[in-house]
Amino acid sequence: MKKISLDTNAYSALITGNETVLDALGEANEVYLSIFVIGELYYGFTNGSKEKRNREILNNFLKKETVKIIHTTIETAEIYGRLKTNLKKKGSPVPINDLWIASHAIETGSFLLTFDSNFKTIPEVLLY
Repeated sequence: MKKISLDTNAYSALITGNETVLDALGEANEVYLSIFVIGELYYGFTNGSKEKRNREILNNFLKKETVKIIHTTIETAEIYGRLKTNLKKKGSPVPINDLWIASHAIETGSFLLTFDSNFKTIPEVLLY
């Protein structure tokens, strides 16, 4: 079973028809969207000129049978704490939301589809 977590930029690329994202989702049995990704998307929607349309597209995406929203659990928090400590020791800071998104990908055992290179500094993350 192939599980994919989408980072914010991967979801945005999906909406524009990016072939890499479309191919990845075509292979996936489960697609995860972190609540932190959804928060970043809402932020973008409210700052754009197509908020209503973007919300409709997201809501339709979230209704798909294979798409699941990942909420934060105690396990997520434990992973987050470990990641942040390890990255601080290595001197490799990563934005807070990205640490939460990485924690969700690790928690679900999914491949993270992202176009953001800072996830490469987190060895536990399986990048697509």
